[in-house]
Amino acid sequence: MASATGVEANAGQGYGGAGETLKSDAGLEVVQDRSSSAEMGNEENDNVAPEVLEHGIEAIEGKKSAWYAYLTTADFWLVLTIGQVLALCITATNTFSTLLVNKGTSIPAFQTLFNYILLTIIYTTYTIYKYGIKAYFKVLLVDGWKYAILSFLDVEGNYFTVLAYRYTNLLSAQLLNFWSIICVVIISFFLLRVRYKLFQVLGILICCGGMGLLLASDHITSGSGASTPTQIKGDMFGLAGATCYGLSNVFEEWFVSKRPMYEVLGMLGLFGIIINGITAAIFDRDSFHSATWDGDVGGYIVGYTLALFIFYSLAPIVLRMASAAFFDISLLTGNFWGVIIGIKVFGYTIYYLYPIAFVMIVFGLVVYFLAGSMLGDSKKPWLGQFQERGVVGLGTAKRKAIKEARKTGYYAGGEGAGPGV
Repeated sequence: MASATGVEANAGQGYGGAGETLKSDAGLEVVQDRSSSAEMGNEENDNVAPEVLEHGIEAIEGKKSAWYAYLTTADFWLVLTIGQVLALCITATNTFSTLLVNKGTSIPAFQTLFNYILLTIIYTTYTIYKYGIKAYFKVLLVDGWKYAILSFLDVEGNYFTVLAYRYTNLLSAQLLNFWSIICVVIISFFLLRVRYKLFQVLGILICCGGMGLLLASDHITSGSGASTPTQIKGDMFGLAGATCYGLSNVFEEWFVSKRPMYEVLGMLGLFGIIINGITAAIFDRDSFHSATWDGDVGGYIVGYTLALFIFYSLAPIVLRMASAAFFDISLLTGNFWGVIIGIKVFGYTIYYLYPIAFVMIVFGLVVYFLAGSMLGDSKKPWLGQFQERGVVGLGTAKRKAIKEARKTGYYAGGEGAGPGV
């Protein structure tokens, strides 16, 4: 897999025509060759010498003056904030979905279709602009099957999770979300060679404990733990959805560490349209005809689409700066934000365990990064010791290393941000 997407530090290949010479952001003259489609999708500055990356990374990690040093960096607070924005986006999509159901419109696959269309319109268009139409189709031909797998996991994760709520009770469906975190940790450990530190494991456990308090509060206040005749069937759908989510999150983290985000999101949208469209045509056909269609429903679908689009656009940043595991545990606060919104929208009442659980989850997120590297989780083990096989993009350790090398005077190149993100 790495050979299909990675570029060696001195490869110097990009998107120009065969034999075309371009000046990279690093100020280096490089010969661009489209003949190697396996190298496409990486940003400029991939040809920076390994010793530059080594110097930059060592300089950054040498700044660590205390075990909690990463918590004092802007990167930590940025990724923590984006994580909560993502949780709010998920809460918004759940709110709009509930409003749609209350109006008699339950079309889980169809309502998600518009998000994939929007992703394709914006990010695929930009990808074609950056690569050129021939290079784009070459990437599509070589790596399209990988993006099809990613899109399938994403689409079916959405569908099975929504389907689980039809058959099982709320408490069981929410508990099954923990399986997604377990899947991420296991898959990252064995396939991506991620080794979790003690504080990271402790942070995950604290976050899960906070989620447990939220579920206990739901059980106490609403009695949502009552069994249903189809609970086993619903639990199976929930497990399938959580497994798909876990796999897709890890797969997307791998992709955005090696490819520009606009390419990944564009491909996700393109194949998502096809797969989600087929899913909607098969499973939402009857619901579509019996649904209520009015101005309110149209507004809810628009709100749902915009919230989901923001979520998909920001998620790769967290996956680059942190990890799929941190991404998943950040979303656990979504239940708390859901209750806050529900107080105003649906007349919910808040139980005293909710604020305690929220603080506990946020505390777990902080603990996750204690005693870690000054690069946090942005330094990915599958990209090489000095991230030489990674992309130079927003939030990546490779970009940070180039900037640090320039700042210390070791490297006199340009911005090091590449042509995109």
